[in-house]
Amino acid sequence: MARFRRKFCYALIVLALVVFIITIILKSLSPEDNSFGSQFALRLIPPPREMEKDTKVAVSTMAAQMITKKIPAEKAGSLEDKMQDLPEPIYNVHAFYYAWYGNPQFDGKYVHWDHPLLPHWDPKVASGYPTGRHQPPEDIGANFYPALGPYSSRDPSVLEEHMQQLRSAAVGVLAISWYPPSMKDDNGEAIDALVPLILDAADKYKLKVVFHIEPYKGRDDANMHENIKYIVERYGNHPAFYRYKTNTGKFLPLYYIYDSYLQSPDVWAQLLKSDGKYTIRDTPYDGIFIALLVDDRHKKDILTAGFDGLYTYFATNGFTYGSSHHNWRTIKTFCDYNDLVFIPSVGPGYIDTSIRPWNSKNTRNRINGKYYETAFNAAVEARPQIISITSFNEWHEGTQIERAVPKTWGKMTYLDYLPHKPTAYLEITQKWARRFSEEQKKWLE
Repeated sequence: MARFRRKFCYALIVLALVVFIITIILKSLSPEDNSFGSQFALRLIPPPREMEKDTKVAVSTMAAQMITKKIPAEKAGSLEDKMQDLPEPIYNVHAFYYAWYGNPQFDGKYVHWDHPLLPHWDPKVASGYPTGRHQPPEDIGANFYPALGPYSSRDPSVLEEHMQQLRSAAVGVLAISWYPPSMKDDNGEAIDALVPLILDAADKYKLKVVFHIEPYKGRDDANMHENIKYIVERYGNHPAFYRYKTNTGKFLPLYYIYDSYLQSPDVWAQLLKSDGKYTIRDTPYDGIFIALLVDDRHKKDILTAGFDGLYTYFATNGFTYGSSHHNWRTIKTFCDYNDLVFIPSVGPGYIDTSIRPWNSKNTRNRINGKYYETAFNAAVEARPQIISITSFNEWHEGTQIERAVPKTWGKMTYLDYLPHKPTAYLEITQKWARRFSEEQKKWLE
């Protein structure tokens, strides 16, 4: 009996020890030692803070992907919104456009902004004026200073800005100064390679492009035929390539021929008359060819040569017969009688003393926009088919409507549009372009 009691006591002591040991072990265990805190479990369910962090990363990644996917739509939407804020282009309003500018960033040097000071043809007069070249970027060959600075015509952002400005002015067509491939003006570089960029930029804003053919070296009937063929074959299928609707319902390319009087009427007749040696009439290369009218006597030459119309180009009222506002109604009557297109050229003013310091007599003050409005009014009253603007950006002659800003450099203070905004002449252009369009509709009723 005593032995049984002793064994029972031993068993109780052992049981108590086991319970005690288990209790101690359980108390010593931390939460991280359970199965939910194991390394395997952590890969599946992170601790609260890590879960929060990973959730933020996941959301951020998803948002970034969504934003990335939306970028094209946003850009398209942005352009559409921008276009809605711009007036409709008026395709019977053309602006002369120059793509001959360059700067070190895009061209390796300044082009045209460093224009030389041209000497007077009379050595005695020339001796009284400075010579040399302008030194951009502060000193440029212009009396006004562009809001974009001395830019490059190759800069896509510049082309974008230009097209937006033209569209804001309701201009429908830009007439690009053009030389054949590998040819250039005396102070610039070849620009034909830029034409595709200009066409694409213009098309983006629903603008059209015509060619303002310069008096390149050796220009004659034979190479003009080849150059017209080149233009049509290379650029004619582009949606921005402008075509003019004729009285017969045809849609033909239109070409401005600068200084057309330099070639004789007989030479032009070989290209523009149906029986000419190099005729383009009734061929895939036919077009509307617009001659420059300078003197009254040129009217007869233009008819003899077989041109389809005439324009006046110069923004200097009274400088030539063609550029004199009071002659425009008479010129329009002549054009109507001979079935010619009349395109008077209006301009905001003229000043070229930055490159021709001896030519101040031909300066035409802008008079805070009044000169420009007077020219537009005279053009509208003449009832032409098209009005051209000299110019969008011929900075050397101070005829630009492109945005300009006040600028002082040393003792030199550039002219500006004050007290008006840099967009003043774009706004005046829009006003008169709309008025011209409205009046033209009335004439055709």
